[in-house]
Amino acid sequence: MQNQEIEKIIENLGGRRGYEEKRASKLGFTCLYDYFEYKISKKQKAIENKQKELEAAKAEDQPKAAKKSCSCC
Repeated sequence: MQNQEIEKIIENLGGRRGYEEKRASKLGFTCLYDYFEYKISKKQKAIENKQKELEAAKAEDQPKAAKKSCSCC
């Protein structure tokens, strides 16, 4: 089953199609569809990693705030 988003991207390449085909073949992909599928999955993984880092940073900040508060102040 093909992703409609990838098909739209390929259809709308216009003059960049030759460039993207060369780039895809240089990276070892047999077709543009596989290349764009890889690019989209790579972007999604980067977004997920960034969200995990933000959640981890948030989790680290919360205990520090709790430790700083004391009953004597």
